[in-house]
Amino acid sequence: MAGELDLQLNAIMAGLTAPGAPFETVMVERGGVAMPAIRNAPPHLPALFAHFCAQHGQAEFLVDGELRLSFAATHVLAVRAARGLIARHGVKHGDHIGIAARNSANWIIAYMAVLMAGGCATLINGWWTGGEMAEAIALGECTMVLADSQRADRLTEAGVAVPVVCFDHGDPATGLAAIMADEGVAVPFPELSGEDRATILFTSGSTGQSKAALSQHRSVVQAAMNYAAQSLMALHYLTSIGEGPKDQPSTLLNLPLFHVTAEVPVLLQSFIIGRKTVLMAKWDAIEAMRLIEAERINYFVGVPLMSYEIATHPDRSGFDLSSCRTFVAGGAPRPADHVEVIRKALPHGYPMLGYGLTETNGVGCVNFNQNYLAKPESTGFASLPLVELAILGTDGASLPQGAVGEVAIRSIANFSGYFRNAEATAAALRPDGFFLTGDLGYLDDAGYLFVVDRKKDIIIRGGENISCIEVEQALYAHPDVAEASVFGLPDERFGELPVAVWHRREGAVLDDAALAAFVTGRIAPFKLPVHYWREDSPLPRLGTEKVDKRALKARYSPLWESARPGA
Repeated sequence: MAGELDLQLNAIMAGLTAPGAPFETVMVERGGVAMPAIRNAPPHLPALFAHFCAQHGQAEFLVDGELRLSFAATHVLAVRAARGLIARHGVKHGDHIGIAARNSANWIIAYMAVLMAGGCATLINGWWTGGEMAEAIALGECTMVLADSQRADRLTEAGVAVPVVCFDHGDPATGLAAIMADEGVAVPFPELSGEDRATILFTSGSTGQSKAALSQHRSVVQAAMNYAAQSLMALHYLTSIGEGPKDQPSTLLNLPLFHVTAEVPVLLQSFIIGRKTVLMAKWDAIEAMRLIEAERINYFVGVPLMSYEIATHPDRSGFDLSSCRTFVAGGAPRPADHVEVIRKALPHGYPMLGYGLTETNGVGCVNFNQNYLAKPESTGFASLPLVELAILGTDGASLPQGAVGEVAIRSIANFSGYFRNAEATAAALRPDGFFLTGDLGYLDDAGYLFVVDRKKDIIIRGGENISCIEVEQALYAHPDVAEASVFGLPDERFGELPVAVWHRREGAVLDDAALAAFVTGRIAPFKLPVHYWREDSPLPRLGTEKVDKRALKARYSPLWESARPGA
């Protein structure tokens, strides 16, 4: 079935991207390398907002509690906020403006306004501590930060060095009053091109230091258009078999907007396809099911634990979830056995999987409907129409089908590089345009990608990247810790959870509880190890003198079932 469906999807996409078609592709040059681009894509994000908000007009766009905004009304508010950023706060073309807040309609309006004013939207992880956010703001060279009160308080305590303008949620007229221009104020917006800086998102690096992934307008727009092309491909297919949606497209935005999955495939794609976007401030399975029923949500996107929680929730039968035809997972691997669980529990819909990274603006692979059921261990095929995949050996040469190597992704949607970090950029972006993901995998004979391991020392907890080195550094800050190693162990709900193995300094009396208390507050709560094991002897080492993390993982994995939280 997978092969038959692949042929159908490829034929549909060929029609959508043919000369004169809505998503016609042409070859363009980027960095001296020719790659496909969608010809009629808007040149930059403000043009995307203006075009599609006018096209969809009075159709419902944002639902945030009692607040309901149309596409047209959202754009009017964003224009006024952009004028206020320029007239009241002196935002100039090219300024990096931080946004640190929970999800809300006002977050989205502020994001649009920053981009319209010519700024580079610098998206701060709102789950970080004040110190971590302040470091990101400095790294991204922000000239100003827009923050809600909770994040603003943390930033003030951390002594952030740039102005923080506080906004609230709810009614934009009051919530965004601090950045709105007065009625009748008109200021010109800067002229933008596809090469202007658009966004900075932060990614946890294997070195323990966050990196600021910078993208141009053209890359972000092309990524969003690529997703829209896939959605139209899926719509054509579902319509051909009599399963096309009857209502306006609608989605539940439950992932944090400072992450690429929420920003590009969910939010920006919604502008293009006229999709109603229902916001959640924080994840709650009961509230998610209530909103799916009340708003007739037909497209659900989340980290794997979210759709799994819905499928296995004891109160699931109390909600009408039949409108939802697609349950997409992204941001972390989905356990293969979850695929069948979701399909059986929610037979009106199909599970689906996306694979992409912050550096690719979320674009990478997709595993669709029956194909996913047939190959639940795979992240799918290269995302049409823009993505090219390669599997590279240690010498950088392409490997044959079936061989395991580093997964590399090339598309016009790839980021420009790590801001002010030429060394990291050169290590990740090859001259031929391929981005090195740090994941190890292989392609099967149908071109499906199977990710088997990670080169980078990263834990993915419920879609959040955690640098093992960063957590280890927090442990080593205690003077009585002689050695420490942090790694992830499997969890059905979160995918992975961080654990720590440590050895104390000779003569010290430090115990697990005291070490856990010491680390709390030094790093964000989601990064904290959920269990500590203390070794009486020095930790095992490799020939390179590095701690042998694989040996520790093998030693403690059998103890994990009894140590796991809730066991």
